[in-house]
This record gives sequence, C-alpha cells and structure tokens, in this order.
Amino acid sequence: MRSALARIGVAAAAAALLTSCSGGDGGTKEPEGLAAAEACGGFAKEEPVGAALKAVLGGDRFDDFYSKSDEALARLREDAAAPWADSYRPQRVTYCGLRLAEGGGQNSLKIEVAAVGKGPYLGPALAPKVTSYASGLEAFSSSGLGKLYFTCRMKPPALEIVVETAVWGPEDVPETDLERRTRLITLANAAARQVSAKLGCQGDKLATGVPAARS
Repeated sequence: MRSALARIGVAAAAAALLTSCSGGDGGTKEPEGLAAAEACGGFAKEEPVGAALKAVLGGDRFDDFYSKSDEALARLREDAAAPWADSYRPQRVTYCGLRLAEGGGQNSLKIEVAAVGKGPYLGPALAPKVTSYASGLEAFSSSGLGKLYFTCRMKPPALEIVVETAVWGPEDVPETDLERRTRLITLANAAARQVSAKLGCQGDKLATGVPAARS
C-alpha cells in the first residue's frame, strides 16, 4: 500500500512539473508585443488602418518605439497659445513610434506631429515625385515618407494652427510602390484624426479610412 501511494505521489509531482513548464495551457505561448488595435492608443484599430500598419511593417505584433504622444499634444497646445515670433521654429515630436515585436529586424515606423506655418506645402519640384491625396489641407506621399496637413481650431483663447503629420516607413522601398504610398498616407491620416480628436480641433477636413488619391 505504501509503495502504491509513493508511486502516485511521484506521478502527481511529475504532472505538476510539466504543467508549470508549459504554462498550464498545453505549451501555447502568449504572443509578444501589441496588436494593431492596441498600438499608439489605438489609432489603427479600424481595419483599413490596421491592415496598412501590418503591411508596412511586415507583421502583426508591435513594440512601442519611443512614442511621446502626451508630449506631442502638449507641444501643439503650447504652439496654439500665442502668436509666434518670426524666429520661432516649432519642434517636431514623435507621436507614435513602432517596430516589429519579434524577428522583425530593423523594420520600424515613426509618426511625428508639429505646428507649421501656412502653405502651400508641396512645391512644384516635388509634386511629380509623389502621390497627392484628398484629406485635410494637403496630403502627399512617396514610398518612404508621407505628409499630411490639417487646420486645427481649438477652443478660444487658443489660436488656429496648421498641424503637419509626417510618417516615415521602413527604408529600401522602391519609389514605384504606389500601394506603399497609400498605406503611409492612411497611417498619417489615422494619426492626424486621433490628434485632432484629442485636441478638440474643429474644421480639420480629414478623410475617414483610406484617403482617395487625387488624379
């Protein structure tokens, strides 16, 4: 009897050890990083934007990469608080920084925001090299960099400002990749919409979903 009880005890101990090693779930490992809907405050929670984020970075789980969203919003509020001196140069702040969570190499994405002066922002020399989109005041993108500008009128006494949203994707993408251009401007537009909502901007004229390319 004592021998039988000993064998049962050994078997139970072995089972407990195996369970602890496997996490108690049959060996299933929790995915690392953030899902697209969780990244940077959920700016990519809508599927067209989430799909663009996954395609640009080449995966579906992400790590935050030096995002400073609160600092970026505070700087925009500061820039809207008073007229600028001629010598003032607004500082760009990384609103959202992301990279692949696992096995992603150097793939990373950066979205910066800043208050800027009046446009136009797309000069004649650059215009033939980018695709323009219908969102905000101006929106255009190459295959590596997208920029979007929108007007933000916050509650008085804040002054009206123009906000530039710039998105940098992974390098070494052919300039002929027109789908990449649309994905980048989709991400810039989604981030701009989130910024506008958090600041309480009026009259931003930002598109929903995927901005349409201008002919």
